Amino acid sequence: MSDVTPNTALAVDNELRSRALATRVRRTVYIVLPAYDEEENMPRLLDSVRDAMEDSGARYQVIVVDDGSRDRTTAVAETFAREMPLELIRHPVNQGLGATIRDGLMAAIRRADDRDIIVTMDADDTHTPGLILRMVRMISEGYDVVIASRYQPESRVYGVPLLRRAMSGGASVLMRLVFPIRGVKDYTCGYRAYRASALRAALSRYGDEFVNQEGFQCMVDILLKLRTLDLVFGEVPLLLRYDYKAGESKMNVWRTARLTLWLLLERRFRST
Repeated sequence: MSDVTPNTALAVDNELRSRALATRVRRTVYIVLPAYDEEENMPRLLDSVRDAMEDSGARYQVIVVDDGSRDRTTAVAETFAREMPLELIRHPVNQGLGATIRDGLMAAIRRADDRDIIVTMDADDTHTPGLILRMVRMISEGYDVVIASRYQPESRVYGVPLLRRAMSGGASVLMRLVFPIRGVKDYTCGYRAYRASALRAALSRYGDEFVNQEGFQCMVDILLKLRTLDLVFGEVPLLLRYDYKAGESKMNVWRTARLTLWLLLERRFRST
């Protein structure tokens, strides 16, 4: 006859459940912020990030990559690092968005487990951090890449010049024709959430070539490379508050358009 009574079995079961809950680690959201001369914008952004993440109870880590700023961007990041989980990476000289995104993503990938989520967003306070939670939820629902899109029905864009909006819209149409990705309309927005395992798979496939574009076209290039993997893409409506931004844009619109077009032609006529 077994010596295990129902009460003993229940106690053992409860003990096993308690151990499982104790050892289970919540996923972490890594938020990568490429920053160049964002002294005026970053305090508001970091306050909003902290509010959004801590109000939700989410576990998170901010990674600020200061790309050789000439102002007090580094000092701002160091101040906030005493108040929230924030790591600062510094470039001695300005290297461009491509190198900055690359270093931020690599730092996040090294730290992340496969279940974790890596978010990239601008450091100029134009991207609303509250949207991170919606993007994270979509990753939890099964998506691998989620883009905050200007071309979803509920999106709102404030303060962006008409010419730039027209050029972005034209680029979206062109990219969807040349490189269609199911679930994607916005190829250039840098506000994205990635499943860490998806980025790790891309890094395994492409190695040092995964992020090898210097300028703003790097965001298009990352998406085109992820397109070659078996991933599920989705979008959420973006609230773009360009009217919140202090200072001038770092983007040379015409140069970015030219380099992006060249990238599309290069990718179109050779396999990615």
